[in-house]
Amino acid sequence: MGNVVMYSSVSVDGFIADENDQPGPLFDWLSSGDVPLDESGVVKVSQTSYDYTRPYWDQIGVTIVGRHVFDMTDGWDGKPPGGIDHVVVVSHRPMPEGWDPEAPFHFVDGVEAAVARARELAGDRIVEVAAGDVGGQVLAAGLIDEVRMDVVPVVFGSGKRYFGSVHAQHLLEDPDVVIQGNRVLHLRCRVRR
Repeated sequence: MGNVVMYSSVSVDGFIADENDQPGPLFDWLSSGDVPLDESGVVKVSQTSYDYTRPYWDQIGVTIVGRHVFDMTDGWDGKPPGGIDHVVVVSHRPMPEGWDPEAPFHFVDGVEAAVARARELAGDRIVEVAAGDVGGQVLAAGLIDEVRMDVVPVVFGSGKRYFGSVHAQHLLEDPDVVIQGNRVLHLRCRVRR
């Protein structure tokens, strides 16, 4: 069974978006190099960021997101982002009216059900959990194995927090990966059990 990984780009003060849900310069590192990260050729990173990010992306089988992210992206028009096989959406509301039931999106009520469904779909591949409120809930439930952050040198001051509204202390192991790219520091920490 694959790991459950919480992931996002994040400001140095811990935000994944500003108060208006805008990422601002958090994704600038995805256009700061000359190595294409995907087939689109739009996303170009440094060789160092490519060597770290591409193998991780290739291991992701399922991504878990909240309904807010799903709605903001219009469900990626029914096609999971980045070549991922499935998206599990945590939502207390049913799938949108007119939504294609054959699209590889699975709507579940609660983070425990989301992780269980995602693990089933992912097999031995990684289950990625989007940082933010849902990611914080999965961490609080003790279901995150590791935390990955692409830390960008910007201070937001306020906005949407990486760990959402986690209200308890959670210890992480020392970072076992620290890689400097262009305009980004890639970090990976296991969650202490």
